[in-house]
Amino acid sequence: MSTELVLYDEAGPRTRRRILIGSIAGGLLLLVLAFVVYRRLDTRGIFEAERWDIFTDPEVWEAIGRGLLATLKAAGAAAALAAVAGLVLCVLRTSPSPLVRRPAAVTIELFRGLPVVLLMFFAAVVLPVSLFWAVVIGLVIYNSAVVAEILRAGIASLPRGQTEAAAAIGLSDLQTLRLVLLPQAIRRMMPTLVSQLVVLNKDTSLGFIVGYFELLRTVQTLQFFFGDRYLFSFFFVAAGIYILLNVLISRLAIYLERRGSTQAAGGVVPRDLAVVAAGTGENG
Repeated sequence: MSTELVLYDEAGPRTRRRILIGSIAGGLLLLVLAFVVYRRLDTRGIFEAERWDIFTDPEVWEAIGRGLLATLKAAGAAAALAAVAGLVLCVLRTSPSPLVRRPAAVTIELFRGLPVVLLMFFAAVVLPVSLFWAVVIGLVIYNSAVVAEILRAGIASLPRGQTEAAAAIGLSDLQTLRLVLLPQAIRRMMPTLVSQLVVLNKDTSLGFIVGYFELLRTVQTLQFFFGDRYLFSFFFVAAGIYILLNVLISRLAIYLERRGSTQAAGGVVPRDLAVVAAGTGENG
């Protein structure tokens, strides 16, 4: 007897035929749109060899590499700090004490409501920091609030029995949050967290507004130096690099999510939780 849980009715022959026809029609429409765009760009001479010969110059790729490295440094530092700050804000936001929970809620809503570029400007003008840290601070302030809300939503989506079971074996509120709720919430909200990481990576491009030489600022400078004939070429390459970075981030997240799901399915119990449970059983 099959124990597979079916969440929807299996498509019949007619429905499958309609899905196939719709997929083919959609694919053909995309091909037509791609051809129209190609023809429009081709008539403007975008694909002529002299518009792309600039990329045979090693110094151009060296400059692009420096811009890419600056982007990765800002994104990596901001992601690490935002994760820690977001975790702290989530813990404060879920505190049973109103004196802790309400100020944390106000702080999160304030950080989420401010534009990232405004935060970067504020850090660059008011704080005695470099442009790199101005970009990082702006990204951390905004993304930490978003991460905190994502984690809180993950905790709220867990069954209430998780908290009750933790209390039954003698765990405190903080232990319940650290050992039981947060690990499950992180795994459950991993796709959303990755989506926010992709957004953070793209938001590093706002750093060019405050003068930070990340990838977009570098490409813009190269285009100004070599002329408008390379405008499309430079920004096309930059767009490809951003897409590749985001795809790699998404694939890494899928790997981590699958690995975490496998470990959870294997019944791995945190050591601290096992010790507490064993001690409670002996006392009982």
